[in-house]
Amino acid sequence: MGFKEQWSKIKENWLMIVLVLLILGAFLVVSKAVETGGMYSTGYGGVAMEKSLSSYVGSENARGILSVASDSFAPGVTERKLIQSANLNTEVEQGKFKSAETQLKSIITTSGAYLLNENVQKYGEEDDSYYYGYYSLKVDTKKYAAVISQLKEIGKVTSFSENTEDVTGTYTDLSVELQAEQDRLERYQKMFAEATQVSDKITLNDRIFDEQRTIKYLQDRIKNIDTEVEYSSIYVSLQEKQSPYANIKIISFSALAMAFVDSVSSLFKLIFVIIPYAVVIVLIWILYKVLHKKKK
Repeated sequence: MGFKEQWSKIKENWLMIVLVLLILGAFLVVSKAVETGGMYSTGYGGVAMEKSLSSYVGSENARGILSVASDSFAPGVTERKLIQSANLNTEVEQGKFKSAETQLKSIITTSGAYLLNENVQKYGEEDDSYYYGYYSLKVDTKKYAAVISQLKEIGKVTSFSENTEDVTGTYTDLSVELQAEQDRLERYQKMFAEATQVSDKITLNDRIFDEQRTIKYLQDRIKNIDTEVEYSSIYVSLQEKQSPYANIKIISFSALAMAFVDSVSSLFKLIFVIIPYAVVIVLIWILYKVLHKKKK
């Protein structure tokens, strides 16, 4: 049979060839599904569905964490979440640092505040010495204004600044994300209870573990924000004023004697430097007088 005859036969039976190819393709797809399918091949999509869901969950988690990490304004929220902080620098008189520190700690105790950090250093020696203290406090936001007012009375305020940060948007985003993750966890737990194959249970168990970890992370972030809102931060520095005579030194007799000797030595050096020039000048002047007389 020649080439033309074969080509003619193919054109006559092209529909049959297409039908055979379609049947073969369908057979391959079904075989692949049977190999990778599990209990959820008809109901939940099996392991293949779980892999797809895994990538979806991962991307959603990533987007969720990124979204809650950035602050948004959330204008529709009436109850705002505000974090307050203040920096107070105070100067106290010489010799009154210890009493000022006692007053500071008394304010902390009576207000129920927490002293988180304390660092006191002594600088200089003897008359030049002075104390400097740095204190980090946490105080109930309701008592914040009253504590600030009391702290300002300890000494002379050299600088004071306040900062208020609105984290309502971040808090709202975290709450929404937490609810979404909790709903997803419930779905995984339901799927796990209905699973019969070991491979499906292992996969779902991993998903449940990841969800529980994500939920714990979000809960901790929300709890930290609640703590920051409920307790304001105050950073206080106490600096003892230096004595006005701190830099004045009493000169000893030996120092005066050494200074006198140095001055005399400098004077003699100057004299011995000047004498040769003076002699030359005197000789020139005498020579000028002698020559001037002869001309007359």
